[in-house]
Amino acid sequence: MSTIPRLLGSDVGDTKAGTYMGKDRAGNKYFENGEELPLRTRWVQYAQHDFDAAQIEPGWHAWMSYAVDSVPGDDHLLTAGTRKFEPALPKPNYTQTRGAFKTYNTTKSKFTAWEPVAAPRS
Repeated sequence: MSTIPRLLGSDVGDTKAGTYMGKDRAGNKYFENGEELPLRTRWVQYAQHDFDAAQIEPGWHAWMSYAVDSVPGDDHLLTAGTRKFEPALPKPNYTQTRGAFKTYNTTKSKFTAWEPVAAPRS
């Protein structure tokens, strides 16, 4: 694939105008436009080109999914890092990588591989 389509891949055909609502610790920018179609009025512009939805902080995720109307900067409960259980920065999604979680199994397998026994030919 050419460099230009890869560079512009996420932005081609996505011309939007809206009000800048804020920025999170990862550098993602959040926008809103009330004149768009319903449930398409809020969007995020990711800081990295290889973005993942797991990079959105919990407070901004609540705002993006219309659970709350106030942005995390206005509401103390939505501000990232105020709760002890939240990580300092969002973890990347390790699905289909070596870093993916795999459970440790201690039970004996119920099935065994079948190994055919061939009778010698005479």
